[in-house]
Amino acid sequence: MKKQKVSNAVIRRLPRYYRHLTDLSQTGVQRISSSALGTAMNLTASQIRQDLSCFGEFGQQGYGYNVESLRNEVAEILGMTREHTAIILGVGNLGRALIENFHFDRCGVQLTAAFDVDPSLIGSEISGVKIYSVEDLGKYLKANPISVGVLTVPQSVAQEMAQRLIQSGVKGLWNFTNLELHVGNSDAVVENVHFADSLLTLSYLISEEL
Repeated sequence: MKKQKVSNAVIRRLPRYYRHLTDLSQTGVQRISSSALGTAMNLTASQIRQDLSCFGEFGQQGYGYNVESLRNEVAEILGMTREHTAIILGVGNLGRALIENFHFDRCGVQLTAAFDVDPSLIGSEISGVKIYSVEDLGKYLKANPISVGVLTVPQSVAQEMAQRLIQSGVKGLWNFTNLELHVGNSDAVVENVHFADSLLTLSYLISEEL
């Protein structure tokens, strides 16, 4: 289904398509035109048709898109049906918040375990997710192949932890450490989340011109 080369801009819009289509489906909308979908997403109808054409033909001229069918197609493109698994490294405030509040399963990802160095946490569970010692990371990954490693560790150990994950075959790193990670010659992919960057961008956009 997926073509070999798809621009990063198109990839970044796919989750937005999925989110809007999910909202439409939940409100009982069965069919929508590219124009109406574009209005909801602040995109042009042409842009939507062009984006979706990167992956196939999903709509019918004069009919538009079947909302549930297109939603399922986008979910497939995003890999939500591939049963990805994830672990969290670092169960501090942010790691705990993700475990307790972020719905990994709604993104097609199963959070299977968390790891930390704090003896008071090891062996306990948070929202059904067991916390292991970082010393057991290699053994766990050998027995339980993982798709995604979520990094919420201190910057001082972020690169080391990333390398351990990559060496164990983890292909995706969701990085909250505010450190630019180096993956060397591996084919691992890093998705960086910088809260400050987002807030500073907003600060720029609302600032008055000097």
